[in-house]
Order: sequence, then structure tokens, then C-alpha cells
Amino acid sequence: MATVAWLLDENPETRMQAQLGQGYRLARALARNPLAMVGLAIIVALLVVAAFAPWLAPYSAVDGDLANRLAPPSAVHWMGTDELGRDIMSRIIFGARITLYIVLLVAVIAAPLGLVIGAVSGYFGGFVDRVIMGVTDIFLSLPRLILALAFVAALGPGIENAVIAIAITSWPVYARIARAETLTIRGSDYIAAARMLGASHARVIGVHVLPLCMSSTIVRVTLDMAGIILTAAGLGFLGLGAQPPLPEWGAMISRGRTFILDQWWVATMPGFAIVVVSLGFCLFGDGLRDVLDPRQRVKG
Repeated sequence: MATVAWLLDENPETRMQAQLGQGYRLARALARNPLAMVGLAIIVALLVVAAFAPWLAPYSAVDGDLANRLAPPSAVHWMGTDELGRDIMSRIIFGARITLYIVLLVAVIAAPLGLVIGAVSGYFGGFVDRVIMGVTDIFLSLPRLILALAFVAALGPGIENAVIAIAITSWPVYARIARAETLTIRGSDYIAAARMLGASHARVIGVHVLPLCMSSTIVRVTLDMAGIILTAAGLGFLGLGAQPPLPEWGAMISRGRTFILDQWWVATMPGFAIVVVSLGFCLFGDGLRDVLDPRQRVKG
């Protein structure tokens, strides 16, 4: 109780105490949202499955057994087998690694890139803003999957090229958000004071502008995870993402569509995995949006 009282102290003595207290309040507010907790549980489960895939998977993800091809779900193969006799559950478990790999790389590339571009555009305004936002609008005017297909077609199929293509099509959203946040604060007194003290444009943007855009960007990144997963699955479905024999969920659905009427489990099981993981990111993102909304004061 003493620790909680220290965290909730309205008059913190140090910056660390203030930051820890704010984090504790945000965590408590997030814990009050049951749907957000469901989403968090799904994300944690995805991380655990990806981390311990070699120990959780009952069979190899690439080695097949033609004697057991297209076997229905049973006590031996909980999710059945595919056309090469490979255990679908094991492939889905190992496929979680590929999904997480794509999602994290796209987020690491696209979010910072869009954040910096949007902050620069909003901070300088004028001609710089018109040029950057013109390019951004061109990207936003095209469907993300179609644009990603064009980039992958130019770069060639493969998981790395798929990551690059999805990242290139994802940054404009973050740029728009960062620009909108920057426009609201660039005329603030503390920005003017920093400039009067001799701070360079790069320092003002990096130290005073970008941190204030982080909360909106984090929420958007979390909500975009579902779209990234679906885009990656779409590229895999078309054969432009992860290449065989990698157990990518979209590619598994593509191979299973041939048997969808008689052996429904081949395509249904990876599709169910995509839906559950996407739902988890959406629920958690909605909870984060409510908690980090600057118009709502989070009380202890």
C-alpha cells in the first residue's frame, strides 16, 4: 500500500516518481477495460507461442508424412494435416514467428519514418508541408494491398521484400497523425522559448515535438497491426510473401483453398489464427486509445 500511495502522490518529488505514477494510472485504467485485457491476453499468447514454438509444436513444421495426408482433426493431429501430411497445428505455431517478425519489422520501419516526416511537415509548413503532404496523399489514395503488390512485384517475392513493401505503404498514416499533432503545438510558448534560447530546428523537433506525438502514434500502430497482418497474409496468399516451405498463414490458406469443400480444416485453421490475432490487436488498440486520449484525465 505504501508503494501505491507513493505512485499516486499528487505532488511527486522526482521526475521518475511522476513518470512511474502516470504509468501506474494508465495501467489501472487499461485493466478496467475487459476487452482490452482480452486483446492483451491474445497478444501475450502470440508472443509466448512464437518464443517457445520448438517446444510447443508437437511435430515438424516442414516435414510431411504422405501416409497421413489430409487427415481430419483428431487426438493425434488436433488441427488435421495438409496435402503433404504436415501437422497444421505445428505449422500455425511456427507461423506465429513469421507473423510477429513481419508485424514488428513493419512497425519499426514505418512508424518512426512517418512520425519524423509528419513532424517535419507540420513544423516547417508552407512549401515543405505542401510537397510532403502531396506525396502522402498520393500514397493514401491507393489501396494499401494493391500498392504493396506493386512494390513486391518490382522487388520480387520473399518475406524481406514483403516487409519493405508493407512498410512503404504504411508510413503515410503516421505522417498524417504526426503532422496534425505538430500543427497544434508548433505555435506554443515553450516552442518559441526553445527557439529563442538558440535550439536548432532538429533539436526542437526531436526533443519537444516528437515526444508529444508518441501517444497517438502508439495507438495507431497497435490498431494497424491487424491491417499489417491481413496485408502480409494477402501477399502470402498470392505467393508474393514468405516462400514455401515456410509456414506462413496466408500461404497455408492459399494451398488449402483447393480442398476447402472436402478438407475444410486445411484453410480454416490458419484463417482462424489470422482472425484471432487481428482481433487481439484491435481490442488492445481500442483500449489504448481510450487510456491515452489526452481529452480524458486518468485518475488513480
